[in-house]
Amino acid sequence: MRQDSAEYQTVEPSDENCYPDGSFRQPESGSADAGEEVEPIWFHTHFEDSMEMYADAETVAKHLNNHKTWFCQCASPMKAEPLGENGYDLLIGRFGAFGYRVEARIGLELLPPDAEGCYLIKTIPVPDYTSPGYEVDFRSAMKLMEVPSQEFAADWPSSERAKLPPAITITSWKLDLAVGVCFPKFIRSMSQPLIEKTGDALLEKIIKQVNRRLTYKTQVVFHESLGIPFPKNPKKH
Repeated sequence: MRQDSAEYQTVEPSDENCYPDGSFRQPESGSADAGEEVEPIWFHTHFEDSMEMYADAETVAKHLNNHKTWFCQCASPMKAEPLGENGYDLLIGRFGAFGYRVEARIGLELLPPDAEGCYLIKTIPVPDYTSPGYEVDFRSAMKLMEVPSQEFAADWPSSERAKLPPAITITSWKLDLAVGVCFPKFIRSMSQPLIEKTGDALLEKIIKQVNRRLTYKTQVVFHESLGIPFPKNPKKH
């Protein structure tokens, strides 16, 4: 984190400041006062969403399991680098409030599906990296559900329904995210409820923005890589 101004104003994320422009690098200064042990203030959010993949569940699962062919591409404009067999070093971008910014960088592991077909994603350490004044606990679970196209698109116009394959796959996920930040003294002196409310709201907005971009790119890359038509869902337009 670094101080951008002395004014205690919330800084909302935007397309301009959410995403990095190059290599990983730490902020210019730490968030807490030098030589002082500071307990992090924790912010939490729970998020759920889904997307349609216009193919059967087996085809979708095969694509998702081969994440090395699509994850880094779909994560752009975030910076993602492979980390071991199933992990990624992900630089999400710079965000902040009250005149401070934090550059969010985390390690994520995309675990293979378990016996029930559930895909888990969790945080992992990034080698030779110590986060400057924050901690992240990322826990996500994703499942696939195959649905007959005629059932899924029962209220679509017949001309659009005719373009669909026999089955589509609905990919749904749940995310529980906690972020702990070690703020400098002038922020810690502020109202704790105000800090928590502002942090929770900012965290939720970041997740929604990143999720929207990542979901759309994942859909596009999946359908284009397999040469599968990607029709617009009339219910969403």
